[in-house]
Amino acid sequence: MPTKSPFPDVKIPDVDLWGLIFDSKDRDFPDDKVLYRAINSDRKYTFADVKAHATAFGEGLCNLWDWQRNEVLALYTPNDIDVPPIIYGTFFAGGIVTPANPGYSADELAYQLLNSEARALVTTKAFLKTALEAMKKVGMPDDRVIILGAERDDTHRVKHWTNIRKTSGALRYRRKKAKPEDLAFLAYSSGTTGLPKGVMLTHRNIVADLLQIKGSVGHWYNSKDDKFLGVLPFFHIYGLTGLVHQILHRGIELVVMPAFDMETFLRTIQEHRITFIYVAPPVIVRLARDKMVDKYDLSSVKMITSGAAPLTKELVDAVHKRLKIKINQAYGLSETSPMTHAQPWDEWYTTVGSVGKMFPNMRAKYISSSGAELGPGKVGELWMSGPNVFKGYWKNDAATKDAITSDGYFKTGDIGFQDEQHNFYITDRVKELIKYKGFQVAPAELEGKLMDNKLVEDVAVIGVQDEHMHTEVPRAYVVAAKGRGEAGENEAKAIVDWIGGKVANHKRLRGGIVFVAEVPKSASGKILRRLLKESAKDDVALGITSQAKL
Repeated sequence: MPTKSPFPDVKIPDVDLWGLIFDSKDRDFPDDKVLYRAINSDRKYTFADVKAHATAFGEGLCNLWDWQRNEVLALYTPNDIDVPPIIYGTFFAGGIVTPANPGYSADELAYQLLNSEARALVTTKAFLKTALEAMKKVGMPDDRVIILGAERDDTHRVKHWTNIRKTSGALRYRRKKAKPEDLAFLAYSSGTTGLPKGVMLTHRNIVADLLQIKGSVGHWYNSKDDKFLGVLPFFHIYGLTGLVHQILHRGIELVVMPAFDMETFLRTIQEHRITFIYVAPPVIVRLARDKMVDKYDLSSVKMITSGAAPLTKELVDAVHKRLKIKINQAYGLSETSPMTHAQPWDEWYTTVGSVGKMFPNMRAKYISSSGAELGPGKVGELWMSGPNVFKGYWKNDAATKDAITSDGYFKTGDIGFQDEQHNFYITDRVKELIKYKGFQVAPAELEGKLMDNKLVEDVAVIGVQDEHMHTEVPRAYVVAAKGRGEAGENEAKAIVDWIGGKVANHKRLRGGIVFVAEVPKSASGKILRRLLKESAKDDVALGITSQAKL
């Protein structure tokens, strides 16, 4: 039997995102409430500002570019307070938004522009060169690039988004209302196992997820008492839903950071008295270990929510002991808009390691490798259904058919189990399990343990083929802890021996250690193991002992 959410179902109205945000009659905050505030400048937008700027931009798209329903606007930008009105302006004009990672090369951006069939691209002055290069590759004219942010294009070759306005006050444009099932976003998955796929998210998907968040963990914060820090990237669905849409929906001020910098992060928390932050796990590691943290007052923080990868009890303990800051875990995927689970704030410590309880209106089941449905406590692949589950993959019917069952369950590819108290535990990815002589080894488990070693700053574990033993063996890619000099054979052997004393025989690091400058990760903090596997054949591993080989 599928598991139902322990939370009561919430009512999901048949409206698009604009309708939910701007046409709602039950807002509990005023129009002049500041919602988006830029750091290091006096730029800010109130709720009324966002609506006015979005309307003006939407009218401009209709007037200047004859924007049609379901045409796609691409975003290629770091976080900025201009992003929300541009997104909602595109919705006003009946369009779809596809956000791209500003870390993309021209080739990577060109792939998304071409695949999504984008008609225009919004970027910043700093990323304009790459943006124009990508546009050239796909045969789009330069005048379809516009820039946002505080800076303008000095050459006047490219318009600022505030110049996309209707040319006459006499012109009237009505908002092109979307149907709930119309696409709002084409969110490209991080492509941990190949080229990114366009995830089709409808207005109903995002509207549902906002109301599901509010009906589960959302009651722990409110417009009057809270202030969020916008460090998650807006170009990723985690940041889009949690920071762009939720801020407008709940009327909570967001202090927007364009990129992560530890000192700026800490100073902003102290200066703005931030109460809540969504982060990826690497930030938690820095809070536990970085000496810089001691210089700042972080006492205003009520909770930090971490997603993307499991946290160990040791790490949660280390931060709480040092800073008295509570950390809870959440879970979700691009395909689920994204959030599906979070630990209730009053259970942050009683279920450490869990991603918490499933959101309202959802159902889940765990499936064995043979396709059988499993009961509580049994480990299997998580399948979920609900109004926040995506429509399918853009122009990829085969992938859609593989991912969504005939009765509407999305196969997440994540492995885990559920306990009797409705807490879900995600242990690994189906495709990332290492097969050692018939035993399954979960990289995430080894990574969690290795993060407790003082020699390790960050780590990723993959399976590499051992020709001598004719099997896959676990190998760790380690960023060595700072301030300990150059890491080499001795440090590698110490780590291999240390972990060997903490795990079963089949989980030992028989593939040794490779020291790296950084672990490749997606925008949301997920490890890109594909890149490590590509380089593994040429890497020279250290710390392989005869004992580790046995």
